[in-house]
Amino acid sequence: MPELPEVETVRRGLAPAMEGARIENVEVRHRGLRWPIAKDFEKRLKGKTVEGLGRRAKYLLADLSSGDVLIMHLGMSGSFRVGKDAKPGVYYHEKSKSTAHDHVVFHMSNGATVTFNDPRRFGSMKLVPRGKLEQEPLLRALGPEPLGNEFDAAMLARACTAKKTSLKAALSDQRVVAGLGNIYVCEALYRARLSPKRQASTIADRNGRPNERAVALVEAIKLVLNDAIKAGGSSLRDHRRADGSLGDFQHNFQVYDREGQPCPHCKGTVKRIVQTGRSTFYCPSCQK
Repeated sequence: MPELPEVETVRRGLAPAMEGARIENVEVRHRGLRWPIAKDFEKRLKGKTVEGLGRRAKYLLADLSSGDVLIMHLGMSGSFRVGKDAKPGVYYHEKSKSTAHDHVVFHMSNGATVTFNDPRRFGSMKLVPRGKLEQEPLLRALGPEPLGNEFDAAMLARACTAKKTSLKAALSDQRVVAGLGNIYVCEALYRARLSPKRQASTIADRNGRPNERAVALVEAIKLVLNDAIKAGGSSLRDHRRADGSLGDFQHNFQVYDREGQPCPHCKGTVKRIVQTGRSTFYCPSCQK
């Protein structure tokens, strides 16, 4: 499933085509996504201007002139592509040729077409009134944004103080920190030199104050996410940028999917274990 860097990469690719433009028409070709697309979906979108395109955790949020917010999730295999603008002087990327799983097409007033493609149909689209966004079940339990100014060692330490789970499990919990998944948890723990098996509460003292582990971990999380965003995210199977190109961060993995290979930091060997049903990659020699 795409994580924060992939979703942020998609947001940045869609923004030039969608922000400030009016939705002239919407084609819903298949309503059967993770949840069926509402019957009034097209009516509520047609003629509305996208005033802003944001992101919350792994969700894209299109703020509309009607007062609604369009919440979009890529699911396991979802992607957006932006069609070429017909107007001279303004360029958008050419459509890809794979259209068998195109489910929703937005026709924008600037001439761009934005198409959502999802072979596995685990993606979703939902319209929510802006005033009810904080109570929306998809968003209300999410933890802090890891790239936000308020996310720091003290915040992470408080969230982990009483946890008896592993650091890997805690960081993968969207209520602790939003947007992280298997790839970037593994990579951040490696950069912080912390074992994924370490108990989460050990990054705080008895009073919930952060120690040096919490400081190193927050710094590592922010660095790895920013590096991944600059590289356009990681393309292992389905992730594509809005122009159809692959992300590049998979070429920079230090431990993820590198079982049996040498550790880039020491003379150890990257190991794979299973935690909460997911593969974890780490170096037992330098991650303690």
